[in-house]
Amino acid sequence: MSDVPEVNRGLVTPARVVIGLCLAAPFVAMLWVGSYSRTDPQFIGIPFFYWYQMLWVLISTLLTMTAYTLWQRDQRARASQKGGAAE
Repeated sequence: MSDVPEVNRGLVTPARVVIGLCLAAPFVAMLWVGSYSRTDPQFIGIPFFYWYQMLWVLISTLLTMTAYTLWQRDQRARASQKGGAAE
């Protein structure tokens, strides 16, 4: 009836769910202190409490890189759909 294009901003896609999980996982892991507030097992003499947190620094980096890559792919797909619909 009208010539106004339909805008669907609240679209939840599987990629966006994975992005959210990748970004939320480190927060949940670090806020759940009871899971790592101990000294054993030790790794090369470093108590579990410390090496577990340092391991999450690396895991968080990988998860953030994954989320960024998925976000870029999602944005390219949306741009190509938007450009393809206009032509």
